Amino acid sequence: MNIQKLIIEAIKEAVQKNIDAKIFPQAQIPDIVLEVPPQKDYGDFATNFAMQSARVFHMAPRKIAEELIKQIESEYLVKAEIAGPGFINFYLKAEVVHNQLKDVIDKGLSYGNLPAKEHARIQVEYVSANPTGPLHVGHGRGAAFGSALVNLLRAAGYDVQSEYYINDAGNQVDNLAASVNARYLELLGKDTEFPENGYHGHDIIDTAQRIIDKENDKYLSMDNDERLAIFKELALKEKLAALKEDLAAFNVHFDKWFSERTLHPAAVEDACAVLMKNGAMYEKDGAKWLKSTEYGDDKDRVVIRDNGVPTYLAADIAYHKNKYERGFDKLINIWGADHHGYICRVKASMKALGFDADKLDVLLLQMVSLYRNGELVKMSKRTGQSVTLSELIEEVGSDAARYFFIMRSLDSQLDFDLDLAKSESSENPVYYVQYAHARICSIFRQAKEAGITVDENTDYSLLTDEAEQALMKKILSYTDEINSAARDYAPHRIANYAHDLAADFHSFYNKCRIIGVDMPLAQARLGLAAAAKNTINHALNILGVNSPEKM
Repeated sequence: MNIQKLIIEAIKEAVQKNIDAKIFPQAQIPDIVLEVPPQKDYGDFATNFAMQSARVFHMAPRKIAEELIKQIESEYLVKAEIAGPGFINFYLKAEVVHNQLKDVIDKGLSYGNLPAKEHARIQVEYVSANPTGPLHVGHGRGAAFGSALVNLLRAAGYDVQSEYYINDAGNQVDNLAASVNARYLELLGKDTEFPENGYHGHDIIDTAQRIIDKENDKYLSMDNDERLAIFKELALKEKLAALKEDLAAFNVHFDKWFSERTLHPAAVEDACAVLMKNGAMYEKDGAKWLKSTEYGDDKDRVVIRDNGVPTYLAADIAYHKNKYERGFDKLINIWGADHHGYICRVKASMKALGFDADKLDVLLLQMVSLYRNGELVKMSKRTGQSVTLSELIEEVGSDAARYFFIMRSLDSQLDFDLDLAKSESSENPVYYVQYAHARICSIFRQAKEAGITVDENTDYSLLTDEAEQALMKKILSYTDEINSAARDYAPHRIANYAHDLAADFHSFYNKCRIIGVDMPLAQARLGLAAAAKNTINHALNILGVNSPEKM
């Protein structure tokens, strides 16, 4: 039973009755949206429909609300009231809430999983960092957010594929090979000049040393080009393996790893041929240019240089063409904020290829700043370079790192307090939520010893205390939160919801005893605790965070 849908239907029927009575004019009415009010005094659900329809009905919002309330009939409501400029607040009957709670308890750990949606194949591509060095904390934020978004969309009923685009072609991997080669020669006592665009991280020295440890100076007698070709493959294999290991330790897994190399040369040439045929590409000064200004970009872009070498855009065009052709209903890319200017040219190229550019959503993640003892942390203690994701996990743990990365909106800069993330106190949000779950598990162990169990005859109408009511209603709002968060690509809302739910549970725990009260009430409260436990567990699963049974 979906109470929200039933109330929305009741509102629609009330609108139609007013239209039939000539009180409202015949018109295309806006969507009716119900939300959970920020304060409990404002009821169980509220709608701003009266304000949204004021222009349509040519009537003041409060007058619309008054006419609607006269006509709204629902067996599930105690009352409906007007608030402010025209909000309508709905108050559910207690038995409705109790019956819904029973349904939640019956669903167990599956509560929060919504029915499958139609035409809902989504691909989410995220992280996609160059495999030329370790992942840093900025990549970590994208990894945590992306994987949580995938989990959230799946819970909301979407068919989701997660993908990592491996940048294993082009200058960056050539520079990787040249960097390893220079360090290899240095370690063997040979004079060499480090490449101008080389990678200076200590991991490059480690890679070169591992080659020496395994093969000694085997590659020294080769000519430089032959050695570079070998080192490119060895370094790529090693870096990609390390990258996958770091992501796995961070509870991030991909359905598909897509190699850029597979796009060269055929897919790039095919995309360029289509653009030429469509009149969206032209040749100038020996180069091939995309007419991106005709599709909203501020200038035309080079796709193939005058020396015949493709630009990064060429591969991106071919890659996105490939993604569109795989038949997804929606494509989501998660990029760093420094890629903001790239969005328009990629969308322009998709329009030029004849695809619906609106199917592509690009989410930009803002920077992360680490703080320790109130001071900004810029460099790794170990290497003097940027702090790596593996170092962050080692210091604060995967759960805290993921929660802190996700708990803020992606488009806001994130100040990450390392000391807070490690603290075992109610000030630490992930600890606070996990402690609520562990506390409920402890209650169940005690209840088992006391012989308290929940069954189909448990009477939830006994749950009348204000703390019980608040916890019930918070749990029952979870599926609406899933829907809204998925619609807005906002997994941070699930982190905030989990924290609010934990707060409501702690209030319930401090006020409403389970052990030592009459058995019927103890059973009802234990059932409510079970619903809270399962909901916290489901929310933490979306975030990719563990739900400990003991702390």
